Amino acid sequence: MENIVKPVACRIMDVKRESLHEYTFKVETDIKPQHGQFLQLSIPKVGEAPISVSSFGDGWMDFTIRSVGKVTDEIFNKQPGDTLFLRGAYGKGWPVEQFAGKHVVLITGGTGLAPVKSMLNMFYDQPDFVKSVHLICGFKNEEGIIFKSDLERWKEKFNTIYALDRDQKEGWSTGFVTEFVDKIPFDSFDGNYAVVIVGPPPMMKFTGLKAVECGVPEEKIWVSFERKMSCAVGKCGHCRIDEVYVCLDGPVFNYTQAKYLVD
Repeated sequence: MENIVKPVACRIMDVKRESLHEYTFKVETDIKPQHGQFLQLSIPKVGEAPISVSSFGDGWMDFTIRSVGKVTDEIFNKQPGDTLFLRGAYGKGWPVEQFAGKHVVLITGGTGLAPVKSMLNMFYDQPDFVKSVHLICGFKNEEGIIFKSDLERWKEKFNTIYALDRDQKEGWSTGFVTEFVDKIPFDSFDGNYAVVIVGPPPMMKFTGLKAVECGVPEEKIWVSFERKMSCAVGKCGHCRIDEVYVCLDGPVFNYTQAKYLVD
C-alpha cells in the first residue's frame, strides 16, 4: 500500500529569481498534480512547508516560493543539482472542467498569482477551452512583481489589468485590485462566467465583497484558502476551522463556503 505521507527525494533542475523575495524552483518529479493543488516540501532535520504548484509538465514541477521562515530560508540555499524532498500532491484544485466554455475572471494579489499560473498557461495554450479570460494582477510595488515574461505573454490573448498598490509604472495602473473589479464587463457574459480570487486573506475578503457588490453571485466565485496546512492529510488538525479541514476540503473553496472560514 502506498504511503501518502512519505517524502520522495527529487533533484532541483533550475532556480530562477522572480522578485526581491521570491524564487522559482524547478524540480524533477513524475508527480502529476491538478491545477491549484499543493505539495509538502521538506529538508531533513529542518522541517517542511506547504507550497502551491505554480507550473508543471512531463517530468518536472515548479514551486514559486517566498522566504518567510526556517524551511523556506533553507530552501533558498539550494542550488541546481541539490535535493528537495516532496510529498503530495494534496487537496482540491481548481474546478477547471466547470470553467470550460465560460468567461473566466482571475483576480490575484502578490504571490497569489502562483497558484493560478498553471491554469492560466492552460487557457493560453488552449484558447478554445474558455470563452475569454479577464486577468487583474496586483502587486505591492515593482520589486514584488513575479512572472514578468508571463505577464507580457498573457497580454497577447487575455484582457489584462496590471496594477501596483501605490507606485507608478509605465503601462501599469495604480491602486488596489478592488478598484478595478468594476472594470470587468460582467453584464456582457450572460451569466456564463466564473471568478477566481487568490491572494492574502484581506485581499480575498474585500475583493470577494466587491465582486458581490458588482452583482456576481457568490456561487460563481472561487478562492484558494491556504492556512496552516501541516500534515496535509487531515490528521493533525492545525488547519481545521470548525468541521472543515483546509488541507482536505480545500485549499480551493467556493465563496459560499469560504466566506465562513474565519478564525
